[in-house]
Amino acid sequence: MIFDIFEIEEHVGNFWDRIITRAASKTYPDAAVELDDIKKTLGIIFRAMGGDAGLTVQATTASEHLARRNVLQRIAGSGSKVELGWRDEHALRLPVKIDVFPDQNLNRKLYIWLAALAASDDGSKGPWFQRNQQLTIQTLHNFPGLKKDHQKLVEAQLSIRPDVKKLAPDEAAQEAAIQQGLSSPGQQSEFPIASRPPQPVLLWMHPAPPVTETSGTTLADMDMDDDESASKDSKEDNKKRKGQREEQSDDKDAGMIAARYENIFSWGDFINLNRSGEDEDDIAAASSAADDMEEIHVTQDNKPVASKLKFDLDLPSEAHDDLPVGKGILLPEWDYKKQCMKKDYCSLQEMIAKDAEACELPAKLKKTARKLRSQFEALMPTRVWFKAQPDGSDIDLDAYLQFTTQRKLGYGEMTGNLYKDLKTAHRDMACLLLADFSLSTDAWINNNERIIDVIRDSLFLFAESLTATGDRFAMHGFSSRNRNHIRFNLLKHFEDKYDAGIRGRIQAIKPGYYTRMGAAIRHASNILEKQDSAQKLLLILTDGKPNDLDVYEGRYGVEDTRMALIEAKHKGLQPFCVTIDQHAGDYLPHLFGSGNYVVIRKAEDLPKELPLLYARLTQ
Repeated sequence: MIFDIFEIEEHVGNFWDRIITRAASKTYPDAAVELDDIKKTLGIIFRAMGGDAGLTVQATTASEHLARRNVLQRIAGSGSKVELGWRDEHALRLPVKIDVFPDQNLNRKLYIWLAALAASDDGSKGPWFQRNQQLTIQTLHNFPGLKKDHQKLVEAQLSIRPDVKKLAPDEAAQEAAIQQGLSSPGQQSEFPIASRPPQPVLLWMHPAPPVTETSGTTLADMDMDDDESASKDSKEDNKKRKGQREEQSDDKDAGMIAARYENIFSWGDFINLNRSGEDEDDIAAASSAADDMEEIHVTQDNKPVASKLKFDLDLPSEAHDDLPVGKGILLPEWDYKKQCMKKDYCSLQEMIAKDAEACELPAKLKKTARKLRSQFEALMPTRVWFKAQPDGSDIDLDAYLQFTTQRKLGYGEMTGNLYKDLKTAHRDMACLLLADFSLSTDAWINNNERIIDVIRDSLFLFAESLTATGDRFAMHGFSSRNRNHIRFNLLKHFEDKYDAGIRGRIQAIKPGYYTRMGAAIRHASNILEKQDSAQKLLLILTDGKPNDLDVYEGRYGVEDTRMALIEAKHKGLQPFCVTIDQHAGDYLPHLFGSGNYVVIRKAEDLPKELPLLYARLTQ
């Protein structure tokens, strides 16, 4: 009976909580617009309006606004946080969802307006109130077509803002200044001081964007890779959250904590609870808990986490490692923050498989290889007539008639090229395939194959196909473990004949470390540049974005890779990327430009798609 009473009490409590929360809410879920549904469009708009092309569009974090809440909101414990737009050096941060207006079209227009406002932001500092007004003026001046939509947004924003007459004098003055700044930007320069912060201004950039603490801790310290550490069933969460790094306490009984639950104060014990990553099965609950936290405190206890790490990043012993070829090669690297090239900053070492045994083409690929070879034989050079030759197997009648006519017109004795000859046409083509052998290729794509297995099959079929055309090609791979250890795996040089020995090298490939792509592209470009061919294709095969143990993360790695690709184009090369990364659309347009990359949606289709893609690129 007591158990039933408890169940009824919990049911009534949940029902009451839903009623109060719904009554306190000031949103319109039926008119909501999700960031995921409009992210691609916003990225195009942001860059088209002059925004930094290196920034991606990501979800922002909810932050405390400390403004006055009504009675229902205080009872429900809601309305204390808000998601506002802002930008940093890595991304344009926008709300996960906008549902503040009853009109869905207006919520969509608010996303577009925030993207346009951020595109006008050059990063200059200044008081929030004045800076947002100036951004508004600049945006409307640069894009007058937004004036009508902006006016509608202002009217909608003013309709849900507090009534000045119902506020305390200091807060009323502050609110009146904000409403004036929205209606007539630039006419209100002073921002009155009040006892409480104002209600958030949805049409403006965040007054104090959350700053994530920069840590000196690297992946080497943690000995894990973010992509590999996430469980297969984990829920992706792209929100940016405010974090604070803390020192790990060795004391298991770390004392007492005073906790405030609304207006009730209580005491609780703080204990270093050792909880493994396998203990939390409810990912949704964990994400919800993170959303409720204003600031997440993170510490590193230097203890292993169960099931998180499945590989060792230590370098293999010389007895089991590939053989280095020659001395290390020093290469530069682009520092986008300093806008300068760091000379001789990276060390690249060419490597060759030590005990690669000659082998035949795997039996499972033979049928596909035969089909591809027959298709690629159509690309083989054919015998065609070369006209106006100094000698040949037959007379060129067109050249002879022209010669006879000019002679009768009195142009004097002329000796021309009067012959034609049947010769084999030549595809003046050189292609270097650069494959990513980073640690992420050790991931499984199904029950039978890893990414590295798919890449291996792709290299086999690529080589089989190009051998049928007679095109000159080379194949290499790369991975890295900081700037001083970049491995460049030699599979096939341009001058090598594709045979059982080359197949043995391909069969011996294995996952490496990280992806310092810029240095590998620079070295591959230097190799390809030396080829005496009219068309030079640099084909890059990867499964993710650039990264490494040190600063080569995020935008730093992307910008260095982009600069390496620009250098390749200046050398007359044609870079093209083939990737199986489903999030590649966030960064590949900035790296390669539109039309110079392709995303293979199903990784298992890569082996048969790669040769056909080459055929289309070189027709």
